[in-house]
Amino acid sequence: MKNRKSYTLLLASLLASQLGFAQVKDYNVTPVPFNKVQITDDFWAKRIKTNKEVTIPIAFSHCESTGRIDNFKIAGGLMEGKFKSEAPFDDSDVSKIVEGAAYALSSDRDAQLEAYVDTIISYMKAAQEDDGYLYTYRTIMGNGSHPWIGDKRWEKTHILSHELYNLGHMFEAGVAYYQTTGKRELLDVCIKAADLLCKDFGWDALVTFPGHQEVEIGLVKLYRVTGKKEYLDLAKFFLDARGKCNLPGDMYNQSHKPVVEQDEAVGHSVRALYMYTAMADVAALTGDMSYITASKRLWEETVNTKLYITGGVGAAGGHEGFGGKYELPNLTAYCETCAAIANVFWNERLFLMEGDSKYIDVLERALYNNVLSGVSVSGDRFFYPNPLESNYGAHRSAWFGCACCPSNICRLIPSVPGYIYAVKDNDLYVNLFIANKATFKVGKRDVEIVQEGNMPWEGTTQITVNPDKKSTFTVKVRIPGWAREEATPGNELYWFKKPLSKKAVVKVNGTPVPMQLEKGYLSINRKWKKGDKIEVEFPLEVRRVECNQKVAANVGKVALQRGPIVYCSEGVDFAEPRILDLVLPDTTTITCKPDTMLNGMMALYATAYHTQRDTDGTTHIADAVPFKAIPYYAWAQRKATPMLMWYATHKDVAKPKPAPTIANLSKVDGSVNNVSIEAIRDQLLPAGSNDHNLPFFHWWPHSNQTEWISYTFDKPYTISKSRIFWFSDGGGCKAPLRWRLYYDKDGKWEPVKNKNEYGIQLNIINTTDFEPVTTTAVKIEIDLPKDCASGVHEWIIE
Repeated sequence: MKNRKSYTLLLASLLASQLGFAQVKDYNVTPVPFNKVQITDDFWAKRIKTNKEVTIPIAFSHCESTGRIDNFKIAGGLMEGKFKSEAPFDDSDVSKIVEGAAYALSSDRDAQLEAYVDTIISYMKAAQEDDGYLYTYRTIMGNGSHPWIGDKRWEKTHILSHELYNLGHMFEAGVAYYQTTGKRELLDVCIKAADLLCKDFGWDALVTFPGHQEVEIGLVKLYRVTGKKEYLDLAKFFLDARGKCNLPGDMYNQSHKPVVEQDEAVGHSVRALYMYTAMADVAALTGDMSYITASKRLWEETVNTKLYITGGVGAAGGHEGFGGKYELPNLTAYCETCAAIANVFWNERLFLMEGDSKYIDVLERALYNNVLSGVSVSGDRFFYPNPLESNYGAHRSAWFGCACCPSNICRLIPSVPGYIYAVKDNDLYVNLFIANKATFKVGKRDVEIVQEGNMPWEGTTQITVNPDKKSTFTVKVRIPGWAREEATPGNELYWFKKPLSKKAVVKVNGTPVPMQLEKGYLSINRKWKKGDKIEVEFPLEVRRVECNQKVAANVGKVALQRGPIVYCSEGVDFAEPRILDLVLPDTTTITCKPDTMLNGMMALYATAYHTQRDTDGTTHIADAVPFKAIPYYAWAQRKATPMLMWYATHKDVAKPKPAPTIANLSKVDGSVNNVSIEAIRDQLLPAGSNDHNLPFFHWWPHSNQTEWISYTFDKPYTISKSRIFWFSDGGGCKAPLRWRLYYDKDGKWEPVKNKNEYGIQLNIINTTDFEPVTTTAVKIEIDLPKDCASGVHEWIIE
């Protein structure tokens, strides 16, 4: 096909015209499609290539080995059997990978991959029931066969059936594959399914909403391709029904109140950000100001109180979602990869609505940090949550039972070229600085843009502007927040500790352009001719970032950022891998130089100091050590060792190496024995039982049984006091029903003679005195509650 891009646009135009489509309202700014931009750099081009050659193939392979693809074949009568994979939402993973394959094929035609995807699509078509319903679990196993799916179609779609969620991802895949290849088979499956939804749902039909938002985004994309306004109307209905129908509302899935009344990001973070993305779509396409106002209000609240420095969202793992305002623990940060990807989607939509660079600032932060952390540089290992601190290190997984994150990575990485440029009338927005070559229309003229540079490692980017003829238009060059003293929009949650020593400089054909910004853009309006060059020089200095003092985890600490990249340290780069005790003083000079590890990233170097707790409880500065930090996305790709992102600037906020106490010199053991058991003797007392800023040990998911932990001493000690601080998150872990203390007497466990009760109070240290015993070991037995586990922050023996 000689001109694949033009053909793709022609197909979309023809289909729309056949249906009488005349779209009137839309976003104020239009993104330049990813298939018009060819990335030529070393950073993203390698990742896009790896995604096509490694990530997508292994994702399809896992879908085969786990039965996800067989589910379509069984539902379609092409083979016999029961539903093979784990969850009713597994259909969605196949759709997301198909979507990613479509993007990959658009930039790099591959007959073998295309033929493989065509085969999968044939299975999906076979699985669709005659009226358009497509949900392999129910088709295979029948009504009532799973607690989530209900006794009839759509009965539990507002809770956990994921019927609509699966279809939403299929709609996105169908549109992407049609736009890339011109093949309608999957698109027609989508249209048939969407027509069924229009028939079954609405104010005069079934009034409900999706338990996991996504179908709204897919319906909008179908509307854009087909012009069927019923799809846009249905997307809006699914949003409007939240908080307005006779179903119980739930903050977990944002159905607790009407979407236009919501003013705080709550509940499951992926659900929330998919919904906010859909709200922006509906606002743009309908002009509904209430949606626009609500979406901006939710963005302000999220960015100012709930955004991680990595661009991630979601503080709590229990519900995979948002905590309270300023609740941003590092150690237990969830920051699901899917949520970071959704954050990219949402912020792009808001930029398209307003043309404000603050949204691209957040998008860029999420893209370079939390999103890239979700996949290894090799493309075959993944993270689901992305914490900002780790006591013992982590291993990436080859796949997950719930595989939403790897499949989402498959579709996000090849779409990155589509975030670089945008246009509005005679304005050309340059949003991301990634070496590329692109040709697209600005107003009525064709313009070729060539970016050259080595971002994010080097600050100089050259942009060559080649219009098809001399003409006047405006190039709007984004000056990122990190290059203009704004760590995050408004500097409400994060800010740079010191100003840059140099300012960003922009030149046109060698002549400096006055730095007069509007919404974060430098607008250069002139008559452009072929070969005109814009040179952008960003100061890529290492910045110390401070955090709002309402975030307890980061008080007295700094994070390190250079350009869009946020850094962390791993124990593997230190002589003493236990690095959580480090102090990085403000006076320490930080330098950077290329590192040959992981595709030649830029690493940071300095001098830091270990800290040591003394037996009297005070902390002192210990040895000076060579310090190294690497980009956050690169962690957990070598040996599993502790990881640290927020660095103490003085000893009083560090986590010092423990003093040589009885507990610390002992061997610790337990009924559940993993590395986290070390937390019970780290001498770090929490602010409360639900303190997630410090390490803790727990027995979750055990319940209604007896557990134990023990200390075996290095020598005999005479002891008479036990002090224990219980961990409780109020959900999966609570205070134990009861507990008992034993000591080793001649090889047998004997109960101590306690002088006061065995305390189970939360938020305090429970002290139990007992008659002195001389022994070499002690043990506590804990009776767990009937419906949950218990945990321990600290256990002290004196």
